Amino acid sequence: MNRRNLLAAGAGLLAAPVLAKPRALSVALLGQALIEHAVAGDAWPGRPALRARLRRNDVCFTNLETVIRGARAGAPTRESLTVHSGAPEVLGVLDDLGVNLVATANNHAFDLGGGGILDTAEAVSRQGLAYAGSGPNLAAAAAPGYRKTQAGQVALVAFATGKVREGGAATLDRPGVNELRRASSGEPLAEDLARVLGAIAEARKTSQVVIAYQHNHDWEPAMEDVPAWQRDLARRCVGAGAAAFVGHGAPVLQGGEIYRGAPLLYGLGNFIFQTEKPPGAYPPSAWTSVFAECVFEAGRVKSLRFEPIVLNEIGRGGPTDMRTRGLPRLANSGERKAILDGFAAASAELGASLRLGPGGVAITT
Repeated sequence: MNRRNLLAAGAGLLAAPVLAKPRALSVALLGQALIEHAVAGDAWPGRPALRARLRRNDVCFTNLETVIRGARAGAPTRESLTVHSGAPEVLGVLDDLGVNLVATANNHAFDLGGGGILDTAEAVSRQGLAYAGSGPNLAAAAAPGYRKTQAGQVALVAFATGKVREGGAATLDRPGVNELRRASSGEPLAEDLARVLGAIAEARKTSQVVIAYQHNHDWEPAMEDVPAWQRDLARRCVGAGAAAFVGHGAPVLQGGEIYRGAPLLYGLGNFIFQTEKPPGAYPPSAWTSVFAECVFEAGRVKSLRFEPIVLNEIGRGGPTDMRTRGLPRLANSGERKAILDGFAAASAELGASLRLGPGGVAITT
């Protein structure tokens, strides 16, 4: 930070240093990235405009819903149709879009066993992306990830709840994800909650913005609905120092709200969705979403805007072309209105703290 001393007129004394005001910090929060194929060029016509939009932010965050294949990969831990894995080149695709911070805590992180956990962490680091949520042991998986920018540091604390397969949770001496379990009462298990909140508080000491991230598969009967226990959890994360709470898990867009000036975005749906399941396996709502562009000053949101996107359910080569399906583009004017209206309605069910004005700009109360 630039410092400047001013000579006091006629006194021969130095005035107190004047510190330059830190500039605002912009963060884009995306839906999950289930990316299995490195696609560019004509196969992804919506990419240039999307890339230009995302790269104007200091930090661009997503959940990496993919295991990166490497030398330590084990046998698949689930049926091949639902194994999510990709070559290291897929990280280059995200990097080129502007993504520089990723969560690796999710129910698919263990798709290729503990070796896949380690390979993914190594590949993400090699690509230059900051990450949090998995690691060689529980201490590493629970630790915050940090992304430094010219406008300040952003920290990420990431954890997963529900459908974490046996052996997929990190322990004192086993690789895995940072799992937040639920007690028989339905509330988060005390020891897991304390670990998550402690990491958030620690990250806040050195970071302008802390993102708390949960990949949740303990859904309500209607997966579009936000569980009451998750809303309470998000508030606890804000109380510990988080400037935003972000969730994925249900492959659809869920409502959001504002609490103490922090956006609580429980389910941002899909950003990239290269699922191998056949067309029609997911509802139409799985193929539309929004991403949030947040501007922070002094650790609090100054402005918040939602940008709608549309993903192609059918690949450019037809229904069997899985390589070029699930790729996002900015929504056109008609699509924008429908998507934003749907998000506004879902958010209204959570109260009146988050409403949308023209252009997807949030009006917070």
